[in-house]
Amino acid sequence: MSSEDVVGPGTVRRTVGPLGDPETVGWWEATWRPFWVLPSVITVGAVVVGILLPLVDEYLLGDVAFLFSGNVDSARSLLGTIASAMISVTGLVFSITMVVMQLASSQFTPRLVGSFLGSRIVQTTLGVFTSSFVFALMVLRDVRGGDRIFVPQLSVSVAFVLVLLSVGMFFAFIHHITMSIQVDQVIDRIAASTVRALEKGSEEEWDDSSAVPPSWSQQPGPSVVVTSQEGHGVVQRIHYSHLVEHAQEAGVVVELLTRPGDVRHRRHELAVVHGAHAGDDVLDRVREGFGLGRERTLQQDPEFGFRQLVDIAERALSPGINDPTTAVQVLDELHRLLRVAATRPDRSSYLVDGDGSVRLVDRPTTFARMLDLAIDEIAHYGQDTLQVPRRIEALLDDVQGMARPEHAATVAAKRADLRSSHGGRHADDGD
Repeated sequence: MSSEDVVGPGTVRRTVGPLGDPETVGWWEATWRPFWVLPSVITVGAVVVGILLPLVDEYLLGDVAFLFSGNVDSARSLLGTIASAMISVTGLVFSITMVVMQLASSQFTPRLVGSFLGSRIVQTTLGVFTSSFVFALMVLRDVRGGDRIFVPQLSVSVAFVLVLLSVGMFFAFIHHITMSIQVDQVIDRIAASTVRALEKGSEEEWDDSSAVPPSWSQQPGPSVVVTSQEGHGVVQRIHYSHLVEHAQEAGVVVELLTRPGDVRHRRHELAVVHGAHAGDDVLDRVREGFGLGRERTLQQDPEFGFRQLVDIAERALSPGINDPTTAVQVLDELHRLLRVAATRPDRSSYLVDGDGSVRLVDRPTTFARMLDLAIDEIAHYGQDTLQVPRRIEALLDDVQGMARPEHAATVAAKRADLRSSHGGRHADDGD
């Protein structure tokens, strides 16, 4: 019996909050994600066109007045110049990209490097520059002198057009690079992505007005711990519906021991399956529900957005940089995130099947965790500045005033904690 026979579409749900399954990535999108794919495809396209276009020149086109009209020597000179110039500029573009990545890593946070490499403008620029060089070389080999003089007019003209396109791409590249390393652009981009992660789910999914919310407690019986075996890395994905469906099929309850963003080493615990025995097939199915990778992602881990912003603020507050204004800008974006989180209830830990039975006990992030992450480290490193304590006070004032009652209590507790830890500089209870 398949899992689809057991649980119908839409029946697996989290009691409060969206289910939280990772977004499905099709093979087409997955193919184009790596940095090298787009430049390589553009370059291969240039090779193919560089082979076919001279044949069109020789056998189909003939002499055309408005295309390149130079002789063999001028064609060779132009193509040679294009090839040598484009490979030099390609090296320059690559060097600029490396410098920008190093600057972003040292000034902001190393966790931003992936966003720079994922830029289509950077990838396309490198592809166009490389393809211009390759195309010029491919056409150059077809230029013939002697008894069988042949100058591929259309091909040489296309090579010149590629140079003009490369110039336009170079301007776009410089503009993109200069904009992408501005601190306000960086933190706004991170915050916008985090807001989208926090706002996922419909109003019905976030409704916590259920009169009898489900609960679960461990019952006497066998339990088996599922480990990562030989796997290692960051928990990037947890396929909740997959886990619930197989738990219902096997009649067990899966209790997670990790959450997206955690690091798991070889034979590290992932979950406990209550009601299962060693050797049951459900243990392998549970392990398949986890995806380990090399780096954290925002898709199921909104705390990663907070982490990146806090890293930027900490570097700004370091003695070597001493830029509290940037830290305040980060607090402005953290304020934006906390206002979103404060208006929603915490996600429930319980995921139920179509019969309403708890099949998965999750460890979702909470407003309290996000508040701690947003405030504690910045408050510690910025306590001796003038701007940071004032901005934190204003942030807590606003969030406490608009938050749900349970979150307002969390903010009040945070204010009291800051008051005791930092001598009152970070907390003003308004009395």
